[in-house]
Amino acid sequence: MNYEDQIHTEMTCAEYKAELELRFGSMDDFIIKDVKCNQIPGFVAYMETLIDKDKLYKIIYERFLLRDDLEIVPDQLGRLQQQYGDFTNYPLVKDITLAEEGILKGSCIIGLEGSHELITINIDIDNKRAVGEPTDEKSILGSHEGFIENLRTNISLIRQATRSTDLMVNFMSIGTTVKTELAITYMGSIANPDVVNEVKIRLGGVLMDQVNGIGQLEELIEDYSWSPFPQILKTERVDRAIANMNEGRVVIILDGFSSCLIVPVSFVAFMQSTDDYNSRWMVGSFIRMLRFLSLFVGTLLPAFYIAVVGYHLEVLPDELVITIQKSITKVPFPPLIEALIMEITIELIREAGLRLPTRVGQTVGIVGGLVIGDAIVRAGLISNTMIIVVSVTAIAGYAIPTHGMSETIRLLRFPFMLLAATFGFIGIVLVAIVVLGHLCKLEPFGTPYLSPFAPFRPHDLKDTIIRLPIWKLNTRPLDARPNRVLQQTWAKGWKYYVRNKR
Repeated sequence: MNYEDQIHTEMTCAEYKAELELRFGSMDDFIIKDVKCNQIPGFVAYMETLIDKDKLYKIIYERFLLRDDLEIVPDQLGRLQQQYGDFTNYPLVKDITLAEEGILKGSCIIGLEGSHELITINIDIDNKRAVGEPTDEKSILGSHEGFIENLRTNISLIRQATRSTDLMVNFMSIGTTVKTELAITYMGSIANPDVVNEVKIRLGGVLMDQVNGIGQLEELIEDYSWSPFPQILKTERVDRAIANMNEGRVVIILDGFSSCLIVPVSFVAFMQSTDDYNSRWMVGSFIRMLRFLSLFVGTLLPAFYIAVVGYHLEVLPDELVITIQKSITKVPFPPLIEALIMEITIELIREAGLRLPTRVGQTVGIVGGLVIGDAIVRAGLISNTMIIVVSVTAIAGYAIPTHGMSETIRLLRFPFMLLAATFGFIGIVLVAIVVLGHLCKLEPFGTPYLSPFAPFRPHDLKDTIIRLPIWKLNTRPLDARPNRVLQQTWAKGWKYYVRNKR
């Protein structure tokens, strides 16, 4: 019997059993057994490697199959749920495909003769990782809860933190061969319905056999795959996801992964951190300005040094020119080759440190930074000045709070260096014009990437390069196209409303 016939024709218990044996019979860990419930024959089916055997015995056998007091009407298995509260949370299914999905998720399927329905009971292995702080997005003053690899747990963390009936959760499955469940979460009264529908359309149009990671899903739904700039924000922090939902954005959580995707976002979102809002506004603004400074330093400092040494020594004070000339006199390579050697070396050290165990990785970083750096200078291959420039550049790149933007900054150094070695300052300006033009063109999910700078929205500048006091942030940024722009106007109501009312 094919699928089209199954959805239009009720199957019997024997037909259900035969179909499950056909689909799973070649798998050694698939178990299907004949059983009886109060003298009524039937079967149980489950995947042995996905279920908890203690749950199998306590829930399936003790509470159901081994009881002889159940008044089961053979032609309507639903009576079991009506008469006994133990089984009200166990859904009945008629679609064999839903039964198949249940088995693959760790459920046990029970069928009884005379019934055209199956009971699905979840008895999967509880091997979830404990909720802890994300290792890549640590916070000093904020929450220390991070997402884990279990979808239901992640939704529960959001529910517990919001406790609002406005929080909407929609489930979907992606993948044509191996289906992976995901959840779309947003605030119903704040998120723009057009944005929510666009997200659902893009996710529904993913036609890969299997989506193996959150990064793959990001590439599949983003607008500009050829752009080096990230267009979707990834985070492991629960508080950051909730804060973005309160601004009208949509959060996508994929089962099996501890990071979620946030859309739509602008360039400024990649420069923000949770601690910006937990510190006093002056301190938070200062730290954020430091990040924007590190953005320019991490991108332009090597190119600026190469251009100055090769073409524009006159822009430096005479004392500094003498120091630099002494440093590069005995170096056999031009500044561009020096910079490339050091940048590639630092990237190799970084990659090795990530792949090795934690203790060994730290040792590699120390050895690579001190021993190799000192040896290169002593050998006369690299100048002391270039070591300083590349080191400051690397530190600036790591000051970017989001991993995706940090990788982009490291990548953009190379075209800036190449053009600076060829045309000096003119080359740097040419690359900057191309990059700025590209950023102005980007509109992921219909949102201008450089908003609120282009198009210029003065009212949204209060949470960009600086952060004004929280009580001044009484409107939501328009880059997310929220359905409701105004927030609570009297955030500091004790000063402007309560006292006057008295």
